[in-house]
Amino acid sequence: MLDPCDPRVCATKQDRGSEAAHGLAAHLLGDDTAWRLGRVSFNPLKHVDPVGTILLPGILLPVRSPFLFGYAKPVPVNFRALRSPRRDMVLVAAAGPAMNIALAVVAALLFHLVGYLPTTLAPWDTENLKNGLIINVVLAVFNLFPIPPLDGGRILVGVLPKAMAAPVVRLEPFGIAILLGVLIVLPLLGAQLGVDLNIVSRVIRVLTRDPGRDPPADWERISEQATTCGNRTAASDRALFVLK
Repeated sequence: MLDPCDPRVCATKQDRGSEAAHGLAAHLLGDDTAWRLGRVSFNPLKHVDPVGTILLPGILLPVRSPFLFGYAKPVPVNFRALRSPRRDMVLVAAAGPAMNIALAVVAALLFHLVGYLPTTLAPWDTENLKNGLIINVVLAVFNLFPIPPLDGGRILVGVLPKAMAAPVVRLEPFGIAILLGVLIVLPLLGAQLGVDLNIVSRVIRVLTRDPGRDPPADWERISEQATTCGNRTAASDRALFVLK
């Protein structure tokens, strides 16, 4: 039976917020396609993709993969319907990572309430808040990678001059294959060669590291303190996620 606190499981629940944010941003900027289709919703069933949400995680979870790769069904956006297509495409794309950061901030603030909970509930809530904080920060960083169809790729296309943006747009049909290569093939190849080729892990580790704290925060110690001491301070103010 899967543990609902397992970050590999929790990761499959987080992307719905960013997808809803894309649809809401598009609606506010002139395109109501996602709004009419009911995709501006936190209901996870609205964002299920048969391959990205079910098949791919369903293959990785039973084999106890150290990482989980999946994706929600993309929110349909008619960029021509936006008031200023080039500018608004950037805003729609940026809405997803912005939602992830907002959810991470909410999770961090809720740590202040852990000390007021019964000691039997504190560890479970601490673990879920920790996962929510880490996963949302990682999703925000990952989705900002400048590779279409990730949000970072859309933003890059919007800010580059048209002549430079065209080659990036042509990468989109191969974007998922590139991501799978970077996430899976390179680390496996590096393991065979004895070289660390886990580029995504290294980038995320650098971007989410707190320079004021080294080594990383001990989450198990934080959970124990929340249980035994009723500590009302925040369990942590940082997020670190390592893709093994």
